[in-house]
Amino acid sequence: MKHAVVSFLSDYGIQPVALGRAVEERGFDALFLTEHTHIPLSRRTPYPAGGELPEHYKRTYDPLIALTAIAGATTTLQLGTGIALINQHHPLVLAKQTASLDRLSSGRFELGVGPGWNVEEMANHGVDSGRRTLRMLEHIEAIRAVWTNDEAQFHGKFVDFGPVWSWPKPEHAPPVLIAGYGPSVLDRVLSHGDGWLPIGVGASDVDEFAVRIADLRSRAADLGRPRPSVTLYGAEQTPEVLRAYADAGVDRVLFELVNHGQIGGSREEDRALDELDRLAALRA
Repeated sequence: MKHAVVSFLSDYGIQPVALGRAVEERGFDALFLTEHTHIPLSRRTPYPAGGELPEHYKRTYDPLIALTAIAGATTTLQLGTGIALINQHHPLVLAKQTASLDRLSSGRFELGVGPGWNVEEMANHGVDSGRRTLRMLEHIEAIRAVWTNDEAQFHGKFVDFGPVWSWPKPEHAPPVLIAGYGPSVLDRVLSHGDGWLPIGVGASDVDEFAVRIADLRSRAADLGRPRPSVTLYGAEQTPEVLRAYADAGVDRVLFELVNHGQIGGSREEDRALDELDRLAALRA
């Protein structure tokens, strides 16, 4: 099982290139970055983790731009979004951005996607929250059409464009990882994804998790599909639970790196590096 890092990178704390280099130097497999384009002051949607919304949600870098900077400073590190809110972006633009990033990183990009939770953020992008999952799936289809066809076109409920040219094409079609843990997420992985990106599976849920992973892969085999990968976002950080994840069939865990630093203060890069050292020791 591979170990990787996910972070809310913001304009305070450790910066993208420094983080990318540090993650690669410590032997991690990948670095995933989160996304929120903005947080509306009118937000009424409860924060999924409970309590107040952390400050870094308001201050995250655009993940594709930050990952492009990191790509130029690394050579082996896989680069991913965890997660991209693709229903908030036009597929023609996102297809161009992700293909460009994949080319510039020599094929190291992975597209982790989810429908999102912040209703007011979606509304500012013209997204009906009640149809956000359907829209996400259609955006995946449209993006793949642009990635894989010299003359691409798409005609759907939410996206419609006639034949277009759009280069560069990605070095390979980046793996699409579908986030979520609800009852229908495995259906979405099988219909539109290359892998599953569940979030926050704790020690008490590992047995059920193992059953779901086995079910996913059995169904994929029955459909003649390649074996879906499983990347766990927000893994618990103890050797015992990590062994349980591996036994359950997890391919890769993403450790959350808390954004260190203070707004208006110094960038406390050393604290982030110390945390990476601690996480790297879990691979032993």
